[in-house]
Amino acid sequence: MDFARSAHPDVQAQLNRLSMLSPAGDRLGLERIGELLNRLGRPQDRLPPVFHVAGTNGKGSTCAFLRAALEAAGHKVHAFTSPHLVRFNERIRIAGTLIEDDELALLLSEVLDASGGIEPSFFEVATAVALLAFARTPADACILEVGLGGRLDATNVVERPLITAITNLALDHQQFLGRRLPGIATEKAGIAKSGVPLVSQLYPPAIGGRIGEIAHETGAPWLPRGSVWDAIASGGKLRYRDRQGALDLPLPRLPGRHQAMNAALAIAMLRHQNALDVPESALRAAMGWADWPARLQHLTAGPLVGEREVWLDGGHNPSAARQVAAWAKHAFKDGKPLHLIFASLASKDPPGMLQPFVGVAAQVDTVPIGDHASFAPSELADMAGELGLTALPHDSVADAVAAAPEDARMLIFGSLYLAGEVLAANDQVPD
Repeated sequence: MDFARSAHPDVQAQLNRLSMLSPAGDRLGLERIGELLNRLGRPQDRLPPVFHVAGTNGKGSTCAFLRAALEAAGHKVHAFTSPHLVRFNERIRIAGTLIEDDELALLLSEVLDASGGIEPSFFEVATAVALLAFARTPADACILEVGLGGRLDATNVVERPLITAITNLALDHQQFLGRRLPGIATEKAGIAKSGVPLVSQLYPPAIGGRIGEIAHETGAPWLPRGSVWDAIASGGKLRYRDRQGALDLPLPRLPGRHQAMNAALAIAMLRHQNALDVPESALRAAMGWADWPARLQHLTAGPLVGEREVWLDGGHNPSAARQVAAWAKHAFKDGKPLHLIFASLASKDPPGMLQPFVGVAAQVDTVPIGDHASFAPSELADMAGELGLTALPHDSVADAVAAAPEDARMLIFGSLYLAGEVLAANDQVPD
């Protein structure tokens, strides 16, 4: 389940209250959030134009590109994303600024006061707090990132978004969404709304066909990559085209080919809506402005890593591992050994995440994840060994960093919760 602590005593008091009132674990369904929002005056009906983003990998980055482009165009933007890495506040950005502790404490109290008998989940409370904050502060746009799935996700209470999108799809959260990609695609496509464009990446026929069926049944115009819009990363440029014309943009500052496609999806969303003006200059600026922590982030010198070369990625499924390993193989060609510092929640697929690093990582250093059910470092080391990887268990990330040779570069991977621990320990709190 999600977890949060705060240095602000009033926020922590409400988080403690939330942990007491809410049942443990993720829960899907719109009944609880719907009733809670009804008691709060239906704030979801008083939002600025909404960009709603679902998917498995790339949701947060796509939202970051959307926000960067909209803000570069001079618009004020609300954004609700998840999970947080270090502070709960990271989930809620009001008109461009992270929610302040005093306001967060008051809103948490208001939502929890209204929740008697409902027993909302952690995420449902977070969603209600965000929507309430957004409804009370003027802005030009609102970005909502789906938490889990789409059809039954708490963010799907918005009845008439401006535009919706689906990012890359992969197997994840199978206990909630099913064990086959067409079924997962069905859940993600549940954010489709009649008359609202649904923009998506390009998928194999069985997956794309299912999204197309849902869009047709709903009455949502479906705009997959490769149809009315397309994009490629080529020659050091992001080359995008649609019926309005072609764009040659800089590649994103965020590393990895997958980030170019996330940026392209955001561009397609912005160019297939007509409520907000976003000129090409703003799209160009967004390629350099967009920032999303723990996505192939090069850590600065700090208490945890010292002056060592350490990269951090919060990916937590095999699809993300393939993207990260492919980037590492391409980016690190100087012969410097790569140590993979790896952890995994107990609900994930460690062998599937480790396999792409065979032949890429010189060694795997396995660590635990604090405050969450995770595989023991010794178990992960055994799994890595069975794949032919050299592996050693450690009690903590700090121990793994200290044990690595001075000439090694390190990549920390496997969990956003682990990424949050690392950023906090290295004094790099996202803002």
